[in-house]
Amino acid sequence: MMNRRQFLLSSTAAAGVAGLAGVPIMAPARAADGFTEIRAMRAKAPLLGRDSPMTDVWSYNGVVPGPVVRAARGETIRVRLINELDDPTTIHWHGIRIDNAMDGVAGLTQEPVKPGDSFDYVFTAPDAGTYWYHSHNKSWEQMARGLYGRLIVEGDAEGFATDHILMIDDWRLGDGGAIDERSMGSMMDWSHGGRLGNWVTVNGTSYPELELTAGAANRLRLVNPSNARIYELEFKGLEAQLIGLDGQVFDRPRPLDGPLVLSPAQRADLMVTTGSEGEAELLALNGSDRVGLAGFRFMRGDGGNGPALLLKPNTLPEPDLDDALGVRLDMQGGAMGMMQGARMGRGDMSGGGMMGSGMMGGGMMGMRDLVQNGFAWAFNGVAGMPDKPLFAAPRGKSVRLTMVNDTRWPHAMHLHGHHFRVYSRNGRPEAQTPWRDTVLTNAGETVEIGFVADNSGKWLIHCHMAEHMAAGMVSWFDVA
Repeated sequence: MMNRRQFLLSSTAAAGVAGLAGVPIMAPARAADGFTEIRAMRAKAPLLGRDSPMTDVWSYNGVVPGPVVRAARGETIRVRLINELDDPTTIHWHGIRIDNAMDGVAGLTQEPVKPGDSFDYVFTAPDAGTYWYHSHNKSWEQMARGLYGRLIVEGDAEGFATDHILMIDDWRLGDGGAIDERSMGSMMDWSHGGRLGNWVTVNGTSYPELELTAGAANRLRLVNPSNARIYELEFKGLEAQLIGLDGQVFDRPRPLDGPLVLSPAQRADLMVTTGSEGEAELLALNGSDRVGLAGFRFMRGDGGNGPALLLKPNTLPEPDLDDALGVRLDMQGGAMGMMQGARMGRGDMSGGGMMGSGMMGGGMMGMRDLVQNGFAWAFNGVAGMPDKPLFAAPRGKSVRLTMVNDTRWPHAMHLHGHHFRVYSRNGRPEAQTPWRDTVLTNAGETVEIGFVADNSGKWLIHCHMAEHMAAGMVSWFDVA
């Protein structure tokens, strides 16, 4: 009988489940010229736990997740990516309103970094919050092997007694804990729900136990770097309140209304409290079961209730929906979908398509031909990266984007370089409209978002289920 510390997930389950443990949070090395060095390299990780066989992974600086990059709001970040792998790669700084040339999208904002080469990323972090970084070249494979890490931008002191970052990921493992490489690029995954794993880790290992301070506010930063898994998370034995989403904190805590749903690429910041010493647990729903992901021990601190909590939201431009550019994006295709065919684009701009990213768009193709070329999905009738942008906008223009999910599967839609508000689902206004950079759209849903196109450059919009992007769900927009 499986206990809370070790368990396997069904590879077809829709919700997450877990494991976690004591991998140290390392600070990356700093070169003499002031650059933080992050090396993409092969390594071994204790995915199954400390006393189990190690797993061969791809990593940043030898650990999964990669080292924490920390900066103060408004600080210039200087990171040198050194590629020690046999495959080209990049780093995408997810959720940061970054300079376009530093966005890390292979084939769109930079050429992929070849084996043995390096690339210097230099950008300013305008917003405090919880972010992350990951490969954006063949991300369906490189992320599944472990190429992701943590990025924290510090704001003003907020009064938390403890601050923990939890990256919750699922892995598809075979005998002895080895990554199942034979299923990489499976069209079954690409045309269905994406690559779902059978083993879940927190911070690269199984079921960690973390210390929190009783009688004080504690911060948990939850990040979902999974290729495709959607988690439904609950807390047992503690009070949890939501204080931010996708890096953008609120002006005051909000109660959790049911399980916390975290789709690929999304983040959630929580404040957890208890009045006395004791134990608590982070749980994931797996069907009708609740499985433990991490344990918490509340220890009595010396500071009593500590300083008053101070949440200071970032300042983002508010969209003017009355004077907005209206754009529609239709999601099409996938298994059991109604799409009969589409025009073929140029791949997913990350070397992800089975035929690579060098294909030229052409005329309409039937589903059989699309699948033979590695495509199963389309945006507005185009499978893969189109030659023309989804839309072009002058800098500072508000955009009202209506996304229609005409498929049988959920999609985590992500905009690069911008944050947006979700205004309605299926025509019903949202009660709250927090800032997001990734929104989960369920099968059959119509979701309306709004944002100000205030960041110049060519920006991706894509499904963050990595296999869906590789198989066609990707486009771009141009801000003049």
